[in-house]
Amino acid sequence: MAKGFTDEDDALLAELGVEVEVKKQLSRTPREERIIAGFEEILRFAEEHGRPPQHGEDRDIFERLYAVRLDQIRQLQECRDLLGPLDEHGLLTDTPPPSASDSDDLDDDALLAELGVEVARSPLTELKHVRSTAEKKAADEVGNREKCEDFATFKPLFEQVQKELDSGLRETRPFEMKAEIEKGRFFIVSGQKAYVADKGETITNEQGRTDARLRVIFDNGTESNMLMRSLQRALNKDDAGRRITDPSAGPLFSDQTIDGDEASGIIYVLRSKSDHPLVTENRELVHKIGVTNMSVEKRIAGAHLQPTFLMSNVEVVATYELYNINRSKLENLIHRIFEP
Repeated sequence: MAKGFTDEDDALLAELGVEVEVKKQLSRTPREERIIAGFEEILRFAEEHGRPPQHGEDRDIFERLYAVRLDQIRQLQECRDLLGPLDEHGLLTDTPPPSASDSDDLDDDALLAELGVEVARSPLTELKHVRSTAEKKAADEVGNREKCEDFATFKPLFEQVQKELDSGLRETRPFEMKAEIEKGRFFIVSGQKAYVADKGETITNEQGRTDARLRVIFDNGTESNMLMRSLQRALNKDDAGRRITDPSAGPLFSDQTIDGDEASGIIYVLRSKSDHPLVTENRELVHKIGVTNMSVEKRIAGAHLQPTFLMSNVEVVATYELYNINRSKLENLIHRIFEP
């Protein structure tokens, strides 16, 4: 490093083509970190839209800025070497000529900023055409969410889902794969319930991955026209992201299960063998109904020692396996139904 020069000074000189002494770094420089951060924004754009950012007056201004940044990265061997390991979509190998309409209008400072390199400035000189990270985030949020004009149609659905969650007819489970994202499904992302109101035709992006455009309604009255992979990514990144199970559409008791069912317990119906006069006179009417997460045989072992079984052995009348339901809530519901 030249005497009296800082790391930022040397970085700026290097961008201007002035050779500076390179010293070995055990970690990335702040400049490299900024370049990586800028490229990660381009990667996110490509993942969400299924293609690299492109030039053109009909394109969103942010997409045009990403396209300029990508062009500059492609032209600098240093950047390609730094970002190569991160380029899972092959963005650096695709090298179309830069668009003069976008890149030629930007001065040196703006082009450096597009690379994620901060330029020293005095109160009399400020960068143009450059957005802060906070501004980009705010713009993305505004662009991705808008008021749901027909939310009155969906509000009863959210209210019903909450009731079914409270009653145990629905449950929340970790999100596992994008195949679960279908029209009519409910999820919890960023602390909000999200309903997939519509799913467009399946498409294949430039990376050969399938995707689809969704209409997602949120319980705060907003909606988003996002890609399926964007919702998948949001659910995967959210530690509290969940999917909400569907309630059973058929009868309460069925002799068949379907793929995806998860066993949650067993309902048992018992008949007491007690010799108490009241029981013996009404043996065909008096039953014990309960729910267990173990085998019924294990549950009733030692029944003659347990007050809940009237200190007597019991006969198993019927059992029903439970799937996709909260057994504790169901047992409480059964007791309320049959209580005097």
